[in-house]
Amino acid sequence: MMKLISIAKIKNKIFQIRGRKVMLDKDLADLYKVQTGVLIQAVKRNIGRFPDDFMFRLSKQEFANLRSHFVISSLGGRRYLPYAFTAQGIAMLSSILNSKRAIGVNIQFICAFVNLRRISLTYIGLKRKIEAMEEKYDTQFKIVFKAIKKLLDPKPVEKKRRIGFR
Repeated sequence: MMKLISIAKIKNKIFQIRGRKVMLDKDLADLYKVQTGVLIQAVKRNIGRFPDDFMFRLSKQEFANLRSHFVISSLGGRRYLPYAFTAQGIAMLSSILNSKRAIGVNIQFICAFVNLRRISLTYIGLKRKIEAMEEKYDTQFKIVFKAIKKLLDPKPVEKKRRIGFR
């Protein structure tokens, strides 16, 4: 199979929203080489194929957070909130976008999602092993395990307090 897009390029366009790994309509349209409006129009014509766990629309707050967090300036100026597609929704897109490119790109999307899932399972396995080691060894390693756990469980970044006059 000819590689249409690098897996790394796809992974850079996968975001975690509402606890799910998703891709945005604009990014999918760019990768499929169609206009975003054409992609959304095809989805709306086949809306029965896209239940909420396949596709959802971002809220204003989610979109604002996404733009500020990832500095996505190219999404500015949109007249509507973007749609987010899960791996199942992306797979469904190949059935409504009836082109060879759509099918080839979808295969690569699925491979990227599978790779991400494999990485996350490895991460979970590593976390379990560290916890088992922590229970096994005495307090002399407690500081080391505490530091490792802190690295594995990053907390969300808190808003910094403004410095200066208000």
